Amino acid sequence: MKVWILRHGEAQNRARTDAERELTDNGREEVLNSAAHLLGQPLRWIIASPYVRAQQTAELVRQALGFADAVVTVPWLTPESDPRKALSNLDLYASDDVLIVSHQPLVGSLIGLAVHGHLQTAEPMHTASLAELDADFPLAGAMELVRVRHPG
Repeated sequence: MKVWILRHGEAQNRARTDAERELTDNGREEVLNSAAHLLGQPLRWIIASPYVRAQQTAELVRQALGFADAVVTVPWLTPESDPRKALSNLDLYASDDVLIVSHQPLVGSLIGLAVHGHLQTAEPMHTASLAELDADFPLAGAMELVRVRHPG
C-alpha cells in the first residue's frame, strides 16, 4: 500500500469561516506542481477534507491526473481531526494506493504517527507539500516515509 499525503495549497488568509477559505492563484500553482509528482502513480482513491481549500486541491489533482473517479470527501480529515482515527480509517483502503488531501496540523501528526508510532514527532508540511509513505498495512509505527516534496 502506498499513501500520498498532500497538504492543500496556499489559501486566502480570511473568509467567513476557516472551512470556507479558498485557494489563491499561487496555491493553485503549488498544487499543480505537486500533482506532477503523482503522474503515472496507480492511485485508486483521492480522499479529502470537506474544507473548501482541500476540495479545490483534490479537484485540481484529479483533473491534472485525468483521474476518472470522484474525490471521496470524509469528515475525519479536517485540521483538528484525531490522527489516530484518520490512520484507523485508512484500513478501509488498505489494499489500494491512496492520496489524502488535508491540512496542518493533521497531516504532520498523521505522518509522525504512521512512521514513528506516536504523536510527538510531527512531519513539517508546507502548503502543497507531498509525502509518500509505504507499508503493508496502515498501522502506527509500521509505515515508511519514502520522501517529502516541498513546493518551490
